[in-house]
Amino acid sequence: MPDDRATILTAAVTGNLTRPDQNPNLPVTPEQIATAALDAASAGAAIVHLHVRDPETAKGSMRIDLYRDVIDRIRGRNADVILNLTTGEGGRFVPTDEDPQKAAPGSTLCVPEKRVAHIEALRPEICTLDFNTMWSGQASVINTPRNLEIMAKRIYASGVRPEIEIFDSGDLHLVKHFLKKRILAEPLLVQIVLGVRFGAVADPQTMAYLVGQLPPGSQWAAFGIGRMAFPMLAQAFLLGGHVRIGMEDTVQIAPGELCRDNAQLVEKAVSIVESLGGAIATPQQARKILGVTKAPG
Repeated sequence: MPDDRATILTAAVTGNLTRPDQNPNLPVTPEQIATAALDAASAGAAIVHLHVRDPETAKGSMRIDLYRDVIDRIRGRNADVILNLTTGEGGRFVPTDEDPQKAAPGSTLCVPEKRVAHIEALRPEICTLDFNTMWSGQASVINTPRNLEIMAKRIYASGVRPEIEIFDSGDLHLVKHFLKKRILAEPLLVQIVLGVRFGAVADPQTMAYLVGQLPPGSQWAAFGIGRMAFPMLAQAFLLGGHVRIGMEDTVQIAPGELCRDNAQLVEKAVSIVESLGGAIATPQQARKILGVTKAPG
């Protein structure tokens, strides 16, 4: 299949909200996360989306040494897979009941410079840039226009391509505002997130609406959360987009059956795309489609 018609598969191998008690196979340590990424790449993922976790608590972390450890382990065995690091950590605020202006335990909200420090230090090919401000789980996610502008400018200055994450239609309006102000550069790389509670609903109509509102020429992917992970993967392919799967998004390979690892999820995703007449992009094809080169760091 021609390069421009191949489907790019991203494996999101751990995230920061999935818990080990939901699936004991969740990768937590740098070694486990790197192994999960390598296995996902071997199964067909052209991109691996990476968070790191505190090895002691299993909670999301922003430590650059953990990111460096994961990247070194991956690059020591695979120089081709595209690395996509999160900048989502550091955006959550939990208000205290007695004084909502004060942060309760679980808050991670910090200055934007800290949220992209690992991007500037490690310079992956891609990093996420979340445009959502919304209630998520037990916290408010806050991404102010000021902070997003600071992060975007630092990401571009690092030679890294931002993957714009949108969780609802308002996020896309903000993206278009940033385009007008020339804070973001076209063509965009967009990831549509569906099924997060109080965000965009995971159904074909919502995905089609958001895709129809994207700026012309955008490269996009979409995914669903939990039980909607595989249905939305198929829907994204049918609408002409790229796809994503991984234990950040779902811990089950089938209803009521836990997945053994990320590679199993990727294998099923590949099977779905191919059964619908598609072909999964290699890392080389994905680089050509997205216009990204080898990681400079």
